[in-house]
Amino acid sequence: MLVLTRRESENVLIGDQEITIKVLEIRGGRVRLGIEAPQDMTIRRGELLSAEPSDLQLAESQY
Repeated sequence: MLVLTRRESENVLIGDQEITIKVLEIRGGRVRLGIEAPQDMTIRRGELLSAEPSDLQLAESQY
């Protein structure tokens, strides 16, 4: 696992700059991230990987 330290407004680029992760805000113990990626790429929060299929379907339908 690669571990990086970033400040607000700093980016991490993945691949040939196809995926950009930007730190939007740091407040208390929470970090807001912005992710730019190709539209055909699925992006999920980690806690949804272990969710029940019905919970996953509900979470995806709310976007």
